[in-house]
Amino acid sequence: MCILFFALEQHPQYPVIICANRDEFHLRPTKAMHYWQKEKIYAGKDLQAGGTWLGLTAEGRFSALTNFRQGSANNETTNNEIKKSRGELVLKALAQPEHELTHSLENESNNYNGFNLVYGQLNKLHYFDSINRTSSVLPSGIHSLCNGALDDIWPKMALGQQQLIDTIKSTDSLSIEQLFDLMKNAQQAKPEHLPDTGIGEEWEQFLSSIFIVSPEYGTRTTTVITQDLSGEIEIFDRSYDQLGHCIKAQQFTLSVNA
Repeated sequence: MCILFFALEQHPQYPVIICANRDEFHLRPTKAMHYWQKEKIYAGKDLQAGGTWLGLTAEGRFSALTNFRQGSANNETTNNEIKKSRGELVLKALAQPEHELTHSLENESNNYNGFNLVYGQLNKLHYFDSINRTSSVLPSGIHSLCNGALDDIWPKMALGQQQLIDTIKSTDSLSIEQLFDLMKNAQQAKPEHLPDTGIGEEWEQFLSSIFIVSPEYGTRTTTVITQDLSGEIEIFDRSYDQLGHCIKAQQFTLSVNA
């Protein structure tokens, strides 16, 4: 998962709005969002490592992961020790109470390459940053999360936040299609505005758009999640091919107490 936007307590009818893109190599085998019978969650599945990047329970518990980009420091081994797959963290977050998970993350985060993890009930989300080993509750407002710290002002993060604000303010109703349009914005940043995350200017430029298209690597999935005042959760999930064309669209409805 490479970029997420959150609108918490910002819409009169939908106190929770989440928009998320997962960027990945197209050759990495993936199963689109579905219900996992054993774990009792709704999530896509990374068929290579067995974990996921985003998921929810029927009771409205949520978790999502982004990698923390660290350039050459972001490798699979340290001192010949193989790092664990970060995708298992989302599964843990969906299964454990917040206090247990936070304690576990603080003590075991060095077993993984750098990551950000959002977790908890949709109406009380928590955030953990493995680089600084800090955790906090996400406050009301508009937030963005990519491959650095929460609410870093990278061009695509600032662009998405402003577009989300504009979409919310445009009408009391909520257009899911407008949210998908936001997440399909392929506008790249100007070179002078690129962040420096240690991967080189060419890759910084390539990864500087909200929606990424290329034959080898790009946006594989967009997920839009809303929860209304009654507690009903709607999940809209779309998968894309190498050309950025939608190849599968799904919708799930969950009803929980708000």
